[in-house]
Amino acid sequence: MVKSPYSAGHFELSIDGHQSTSYLRSVEGGHVNVAVVGEAIGQDNQQIKHGSVRDIEPITIDFGLSGAQDMLKWIQSSWKKDPSYRDGQITHADFNLRATLLTEWQRALILETTFPTLDGSSKEAGYLKVKFLPEEVVTSEGDGHVISNGRASSKQKSWLPSAFRFTIDGVDGLEYTNKLDSFTIKQTVQKHYSGTNQYPELIPHHITFPSLTGTIAEAYAGGLMAWHRKVIKGTAEHQSQKTGAIEFLAPDRRTVLFTITLDGVGISKCNVVQAAANADSIKRVKFELYVASMSLDGTGALGLDGGDFTMATAGNSA
Repeated sequence: MVKSPYSAGHFELSIDGHQSTSYLRSVEGGHVNVAVVGEAIGQDNQQIKHGSVRDIEPITIDFGLSGAQDMLKWIQSSWKKDPSYRDGQITHADFNLRATLLTEWQRALILETTFPTLDGSSKEAGYLKVKFLPEEVVTSEGDGHVISNGRASSKQKSWLPSAFRFTIDGVDGLEYTNKLDSFTIKQTVQKHYSGTNQYPELIPHHITFPSLTGTIAEAYAGGLMAWHRKVIKGTAEHQSQKTGAIEFLAPDRRTVLFTITLDGVGISKCNVVQAAANADSIKRVKFELYVASMSLDGTGALGLDGGDFTMATAGNSA
């Protein structure tokens, strides 16, 4: 039988046996590489080479928020320093929605979670990016069945990067922040090889939370600039740190889908953005905040705080 090349047009995600309805925009990685070892033998030091341990490339996916409760709960537990190992699979399908390739993994840990730039002027659909590393991966040929989640892209209108609200307790005006740059939460993972196992055991280590950089119209930046002046005058560090939140909103700009809560927030930079005389543009202030820790509060409309890890299907500024 002669096989024809095809374009991989659709994907379907399943975690711990539960199928997600989240739209996957892209999938990358998951390949298994064999480390090659060379040994010198004999008086002529002849090189003999052979395969050694296996090394798996991390899997990276871009996905939409609609129907993404499964992924968000995994992220949520990872930030709580729960080991959060998950099994799962990704089905690759052609443009006729027929499965062509299956990637199955076991005991994966999240390495990175990247949130897109939150921009009040954005009209594009928003996607989150997650990179995770499994302990084992098996790739096999698809059986040609029609996947059920192939045309989910239209659902992604449920969230836009412009639909957000940023607040810091005790700092007035920050709810008018017009932009927060993309940020990534990273978890370090140690690889532990033991016995004759050619795949390493993954051990979660520490989590690094990033600084937040954004801009706000100068007209609303009074509280922010006062906070910065207080810090540079020598206020004790622990006294100047605050709590805050980034709320992800539905298209109505009122319903909260979920919230990232911020703790130990301090201000490191606050500068007026360069502007030209007579320019027809809003004068803005750029700020940078360091954050000690973040947590994903799932009490919003997506309902992430429902107890154990179970799937749920989903049918701003000036």
